[in-house]
Amino acid sequence: MKKLRLPILLLVIFLFPQFTKAQDSLKNQIIQIAKQSKGIVGVSILGIESRDTLNYNGNARLVMHSVMKFPIAMTVLNLVDKGKYKLDQKMKVGKGDMYPNTWSPMRDKYPNGTEITLSELLGYMVSQSDNDACDFLLKKLGGTETVLKYLHGLGIKGINIAASEGDMAKAWEVQYTNWCKPADVVHLLDLFYQGKVLSKSSKDFLYKIMTETTTGPKRIKGLLPADAIVAHKTGTSGTNDEGLTPATNDVGIITLPNGKHLAIAVFVCNSKADETTRELVIAQIAKAAWDFYGH
Repeated sequence: MKKLRLPILLLVIFLFPQFTKAQDSLKNQIIQIAKQSKGIVGVSILGIESRDTLNYNGNARLVMHSVMKFPIAMTVLNLVDKGKYKLDQKMKVGKGDMYPNTWSPMRDKYPNGTEITLSELLGYMVSQSDNDACDFLLKKLGGTETVLKYLHGLGIKGINIAASEGDMAKAWEVQYTNWCKPADVVHLLDLFYQGKVLSKSSKDFLYKIMTETTTGPKRIKGLLPADAIVAHKTGTSGTNDEGLTPATNDVGIITLPNGKHLAIAVFVCNSKADETTRELVIAQIAKAAWDFYGH
């Protein structure tokens, strides 16, 4: 065995600069794609099995919007694991818990309120990015402080959730109080996918509803094969009168053609580009990562 160590070591030393050079090529490709955004693009990528990492503005503080629903869901499921809640537990959502001027497929279906299971609420919040479901669950948790405490307990410091969806709807500047660093989101995705922080049943449930996400089909999934498996969560802000869009985001886990997995976060922040271009930036970056890591 000892005789084999030197040739293997020499092979690693020989191949590593080639891989680094290839990674530099991918990063340069991402930089060129990002220029279309007319804003700030933050990217973080991690090969979950290989542990290869790539960051472009990975430590920039960028606006989250509904990407926050992923850590909120994790916080809820942590309490399910601790026995405080059950996924089949019925919860009463009243008419007063739903607001007219926000994105809410749940409200559209149940305008006068309903009794609904926790699993259904999580499905609305994650798969359909329902704002009323999000704020209802935040209240159940005791507010954003509970989510931050959970994240800090996992060692995640680069995600800040200070405002609910309702709070953000009241004033334009409030959305900037919910920020994250793309690298920290990828770290959270990694902890989640590896089953290090939730029970297997909770992890499997959240992964499933993330694969069922209906928002942002032209983002991470946009240029990938139609049958590609992507468990993801989007985030989208409004656009002001000056044509500025603070957030067009998508984060998630891609199953690659080689069977390995890629955690990826792409944030397009404070962009002056139109929606088609912003979403194409995310799709092109995801496709470049797919091509690079998928073989």
